[in-house]
Amino acid sequence: MLWTAEQEEIAKSKAPGEALTWDDLYKMKYTWRVALEILRMIPPLFGNFRRALRDVEFDGYLIPKGWQVFWASSITHMDTKIFQEPCKFDPTRFENQSSIPPYCFVAFGSGPRICPGSEFARIETLVTMHYLVTRFKWKLCCKDDVFSRDPMPSPSRGLPIQLEQKNNL
Repeated sequence: MLWTAEQEEIAKSKAPGEALTWDDLYKMKYTWRVALEILRMIPPLFGNFRRALRDVEFDGYLIPKGWQVFWASSITHMDTKIFQEPCKFDPTRFENQSSIPPYCFVAFGSGPRICPGSEFARIETLVTMHYLVTRFKWKLCCKDDVFSRDPMPSPSRGLPIQLEQKNNL
């Protein structure tokens, strides 16, 4: 896997016990694309309400000004007009993020309502992925990859994994 190789390369450049730096996080480009693709396929936020600011016609229906509208992020993320082969796991679709139309990848919201903690979430995700890959061998113990929402996505059978600490620690 490209992202594991990326993490191993960073780990080789560190002394034992040395913490990750901002430069290390910047090098995790492919790892972040993997994380974004996971967020696209299984967004942590089901959706949200917005209020129509003016009368809007959508697909032959009139949505009057002032009405609340519910949008679902998973519907947007799985739209074939936005993401080709949306059911295929493909981190390369995030190589050029400017090719994704505005407000079409909304794992952290977008525009003026973007999550203020999105950059912190990126750091947490990259650091966690780094240590999972470089310090542990792990294996998924369940073949079931079905998710349910209650309201957040979670594996229907939990996520049983087998962790084994690597010898190089």
